[in-house]
Amino acid sequence: MSTSAYTTAITQARDLLRWRSPLRTELWAARLTATLRPAEVQPLVRQLTEDGSPEARLTLAALATVEPAALEAVETAPDDVETAILGDEAERSAAGQTAAREPVGDKTLRETLREAGREAARGLPEWVGRMGQVECEQAWYGKADRYGEQTLAALRFRYPDDKEPHVLIVGIDQVNGGLAVDATVEEPKFLDDLDLRPADPAVVAGRVLDAFEMTDLVMGAPIAESLPAVRPLALARAQTVPDPVRQAPDDTLSRFLDLPDLPGAQEAFEQLVEFVGDRPLWWSPARVSRFLTSWLPREAILTDAAVSAMPEVVRAWSRFHGAEPEVLQQIEADAPRLPALMADESLAGLRKRIAQSER
Repeated sequence: MSTSAYTTAITQARDLLRWRSPLRTELWAARLTATLRPAEVQPLVRQLTEDGSPEARLTLAALATVEPAALEAVETAPDDVETAILGDEAERSAAGQTAAREPVGDKTLRETLREAGREAARGLPEWVGRMGQVECEQAWYGKADRYGEQTLAALRFRYPDDKEPHVLIVGIDQVNGGLAVDATVEEPKFLDDLDLRPADPAVVAGRVLDAFEMTDLVMGAPIAESLPAVRPLALARAQTVPDPVRQAPDDTLSRFLDLPDLPGAQEAFEQLVEFVGDRPLWWSPARVSRFLTSWLPREAILTDAAVSAMPEVVRAWSRFHGAEPEVLQQIEADAPRLPALMADESLAGLRKRIAQSER
């Protein structure tokens, strides 16, 4: 870390000592972490430890609440993946994985930083000890937009003194496979403008961790510019939730109870379930059109009754998703073509052709 950056950090820590805000300090530490390469953490810890001033000790304590979470993500990442773990994605992967795993004496860098942070907090004001000491009270999950092309995972936290309650909100892209693409920490009233359903905190925390892991596996993932500065705190918060449920199934399908009472409707719905997969909240005009005009003719073997019932099943599913006018219009445009498309054998994919030949 450059001398100027170190000096800036100390100056900002001096202001934070006056603010006496655990949350403000943790957010600052997350932004600071985003500017550091993992290989730079050890020299910075040494420099701060040698300084010994209240500002240096606060910086150490703050880094210790967020940096280990980011380092742990690096430490557990696959060796052959060049990923964006901290700050500038393209340049941090190889150095990050090596630095996080490299022992400092008998300890990993992650353990060394945690110990340095605990030691640094001694003698500082009592509020410093509350950093990272949060409890998750509630959680929510749902669409970020009309068509569910992104979802939002929200976790509400409080400190032991009940001051500075806050909500971590992570935007999870559905179109590109469930990546964490944005995150923010806000006051709880921020949720008033969001249409999210209450959910199990362990499930939501697991989705947050899954989403960040997926982002780390994709080089050049399309993320918001603001995400790296929030990522360390987001990971640290999600990891405080007891027993997060990884790869949890979405309960959207189980809440759908309006299947039309038509011959072939259940068969048609089973194909819809296969198509939406693990991203059932994503239901846009483009996805409807792909299902009716491309996926079904290529992949599905349906009885005549199921083909006839399919438009009504898709309409019912669309009403369940809010009856968006553009979605319903797309169904009206594409549904009349379905019987002819299903009868066109040239549209069948290899898997469908093999299955048909074996019947």
